[in-house]
Amino acid sequence: MDYNLIILVVIGIIAGFINTLAGGGSLIALPFLIFLGLPANIANGTLRIGIFLQSLVGVSDFRHQKVFTFKEGIWLAVPATVGSIIGSKIAVDINQQIMEYIIGGLLIFMFVFMLFKPEIWLKSKSVNIKDKPTFIQIIILFPVGFYGGFIQAGVGFFLLAALVLGVGLDLVKANAVKVFIILIYTIFALGVFILEDLVNYKYGLILAIGNMIGAFIATRFAVNWGPKFIRIILLIVLFGASLEIFGVYKYLGNIIF
Repeated sequence: MDYNLIILVVIGIIAGFINTLAGGGSLIALPFLIFLGLPANIANGTLRIGIFLQSLVGVSDFRHQKVFTFKEGIWLAVPATVGSIIGSKIAVDINQQIMEYIIGGLLIFMFVFMLFKPEIWLKSKSVNIKDKPTFIQIIILFPVGFYGGFIQAGVGFFLLAALVLGVGLDLVKANAVKVFIILIYTIFALGVFILEDLVNYKYGLILAIGNMIGAFIATRFAVNWGPKFIRIILLIVLFGASLEIFGVYKYLGNIIF
């Protein structure tokens, strides 16, 4: 029996839960795919199978629980999808370490902002998002979609920030719309990786089994426990993801071992 495959399912459950409820689950799944021997670009493409299927489960469940409708998310998905297609096609010539520091800095900023400005994330809002996105919302969602198409890991954090702070949704609805946007743009991003033959279907589908289970569980928590619970999970995951990006875990491991 290949125990790595069992671990991959477990990691998929954890990643699917975190991705659906907050974001950053791919920061766990992506390194493990690389550990299994996949080159980074193939691991990045393989990851998208689980992202697509977990998002499909999440959207279906959120919609069943009447958290949002397709009309409320489709226009917001357009600029993010355009950005994701470009992001998945373009190879950006940037120092990897610098990019990781930038992402880590943004995650730290969001952690501090959520910690000291909880009312912005928790207050109930009534926002009509059935109309076409405003110019400002396009400006916000396009680069987030670009990042999601290019890397994916951690995009949930930035999408939530865009939907709460830029669009004006509460955390529960923002979570549902976030999952819907990721579902739409992942269809196109995954297609790019498939056309480039950068997908390992075996690992991708095994990971997806766990992703879907995690997403199903997460939608129940999101709706039943509400924005305060989501905010706590976000704070924990943001803090943990920031430490990972800045290499704190690796540094501590070198000290201990």
